[in-house]
Order: sequence, then C-alpha cells, then structure tokens
Amino acid sequence: MKIVAMIPARYAATRFPGKLMQLLGNKTVIQHTYDNTIATGIFDDVFVVTDSELIYDEITNNGGKAVMSKRNHESGSDRIAEAAMAIDVDVIVNVQGDEPFVKKEPLTKLIEVFEHDATNQIQVASLMQVLTDEKSIADPNYVKVAVDRNWNALMFSRSVIPYNRDGKIKPTYYEHIGVYAFRKAALLRFTAWSMTHLESAEKIECLRYLENGVGIKMVVTDYMGIEIDTPEDLEKASKTFPASV
Repeated sequence: MKIVAMIPARYAATRFPGKLMQLLGNKTVIQHTYDNTIATGIFDDVFVVTDSELIYDEITNNGGKAVMSKRNHESGSDRIAEAAMAIDVDVIVNVQGDEPFVKKEPLTKLIEVFEHDATNQIQVASLMQVLTDEKSIADPNYVKVAVDRNWNALMFSRSVIPYNRDGKIKPTYYEHIGVYAFRKAALLRFTAWSMTHLESAEKIECLRYLENGVGIKMVVTDYMGIEIDTPEDLEKASKTFPASV
C-alpha cells in the first residue's frame, strides 16, 4: 500500500492571512509542518500543495517537495485532490499546514485503519480528541463530532453536540481534528460533488462525505499540538519553541 502525505497550504487564511509564513523559532510554520511530517518516517512521500509562490519557494528552496495548484479551491481536500490525480497512490493523508506540532503516533493510528481494512470498506478516516473545557465545547471555532458505537461519524457541527438537555448525564465531547486519510478514489469523488447543504451552513468540508452517504471512521488521539489559527495561537506556540529551532 502506497501512502502519501499532502499538506494543503493556502496563503490567504481568513482569520490570519499569511500565517503559514510566520516564523516559529527560526523556521516558518509551514516548514515546521513539512519537516515534522517527513520526520515521522511513515510516508512514501510528502508534498505541500499550495496556491502561493512564497510557500512553494519556501519548501523547495529548503529541499522539500511542493506542487502549485492550477485552480482556485474551496477546501483543502479539493486542493490536494487536484495534485493527487497525477500521483500513483493508494491512501492520501491530509495534514493541515497550520499544524506545526505534527506527531507520528496519531498519524500511524490513522493509517492503521486502512491497513486493517482487508475488504476496503473504509473510504475516509479522521482524527478526534476528547474535549473537556466547557468554554471550548461552546466555542464554534471548535468543530465537534458525534460518533456511533463503531466510531463512525454521525454528525460534525460547530454547535454543541450532543446537547445535554436535562443535565443529568455527562456526555463525552469530541473535537474534530482536521487531519484526514482517504483512499484516492474517495478523494476524487469528493471533488466531483457539489458543495452540500450542511457543508455550506457549517463550513465543515467533511460533511460533504456524510451527505453523500460515505462514512467517516473516527480515531481517538491525544492532543495534537497547537493549531495556528490566530496571532494569539502563534504567540502561544512560540513559547514552546526555542529561538534556535
């Protein structure tokens, strides 16, 4: 099974434009993400897929592999699907460009979903972690996911799911971590579908799979690290990186 990691890297992020080119220690955020993905040693290849010449040059000038998008894309999945069309690969792992603290263990657990799926029933898998902070649970910037007994996603939402109506039970809340793995055919089908109703409302791309009847296997992991969404996130992350790193 050939497994490739692709890192979608859009320059003009809505909440923090140019965040991937911000310095974290003595490297940019995107360079940390790329280097740490390579360092896991679990991929046959790793590519950054970007709409930005600045990001492209940042990776290639440091000896990495990058692909320039030929079209504008609504989502990271659409962006990497364009690049994946020309690549001989079985499973593609989408590692977010703003995740500079990439670790081996969670990505290994995600890949194992496909290695243990002898009948190729699972088409898409993704990561989640337990969310306990009440403020974060209520925060729409934290995407929540509800799962069935077999760890298949039932729904993703920026709202609180499940809603604890009577307060007599203590449900487990899961935060969806935007790291996916797809079989190549499933990813290419995704790009052929129009944006769906729930996806448009929630601005959560993986809802397109659920609305088209494709299940998503969820994998519980420990904390992935700090996602760089805002200048405050970058400041928080900088405190964990010595200036020489």
